[in-house]
Amino acid sequence: MSRDLVYRALAERPGEYLSGQELSRTLGISRAAVWKAVEGLRRQGYGIEARNGCGYRLTDPGDRLDRCSVAACLAVPRDNWQVLDEVDSTNTVCRRLASDGAPDGTVVIADCQTAGRGRRGRSFSSPGGMGLYLSILWRPDCPPQSLLPLTALIAVAVCRAVERTGGVSPAIKWPNDLVLCGRKLGGILTELSLEGETGHVDCVIAGIGLNCRQRVEDFPPELSDMAISLDMALPVRVRRAALAAALMEELDTLRTDVLGDPGRWLADYRARCLTVGRRVQILRDGHHIEADAVAVDDRCGLVIRRDDGTEEILRAGEVSVRGLYGYV
Repeated sequence: MSRDLVYRALAERPGEYLSGQELSRTLGISRAAVWKAVEGLRRQGYGIEARNGCGYRLTDPGDRLDRCSVAACLAVPRDNWQVLDEVDSTNTVCRRLASDGAPDGTVVIADCQTAGRGRRGRSFSSPGGMGLYLSILWRPDCPPQSLLPLTALIAVAVCRAVERTGGVSPAIKWPNDLVLCGRKLGGILTELSLEGETGHVDCVIAGIGLNCRQRVEDFPPELSDMAISLDMALPVRVRRAALAAALMEELDTLRTDVLGDPGRWLADYRARCLTVGRRVQILRDGHHIEADAVAVDDRCGLVIRRDDGTEEILRAGEVSVRGLYGYV
């Protein structure tokens, strides 16, 4: 699209004027198309100044989350992704696309979710203009047990994207909560669909929600003491478009380079996992069991040691960490 091309050209040279003739020549579009693209970008809320004899310059990239702003932040152009203003849930949209035959790597990004979902059917607060909500569709040809480390590895990808754009290193509460300054920065919901005949994976949909712009008063009362946003934690603002682009790139690296060899990111996960070495509480069959978290195994399972000395490996479940999110 002409808007994507013009925005990227202006964003790559901040503060500089680019003439309509130069943009036309370098982008391979007509000067009329350049003018229409600039007008379209202005209507979307971008600050673009025009000066006779100089051309155009980007004065305010803003924090809009749309295709133009995200595309300008991608190191390499990418296919099969879209940015939507409002959806019920990005995972739900991805599931509909999967049923229509969408290919491996399809991404849905939204500015707002009206029915955002977390683990165990919980709602996920997803107000417009405040966060980044992204789901990706994968179609790995493998049995489901080979994907046991997947949600943990996705958490590593998210941490790497936050590091690239914000310069801060989130921790991970097992298996995949993103934690910053002792509070929850975001969450991940991974859903699998299996083929009936082979039992192999038909598709995987991973949904990621990150708090970006919220202040304390923007969180629901039940979350205000345990949630945090990037704005609350950092002295500089991280543009959501840059974060979305970095997240897509890290997830693509996970899909192409790591999914078949999870050990490549295992040390990274272990270094970030704040659960190990802490007292934990496991919710099982309505009862709470206390134990010590002692290690993460080679498939990202949590090794716990009960008070009687017996050890167990957890692959899933509700695990609270003493001193985190109010567990005393």
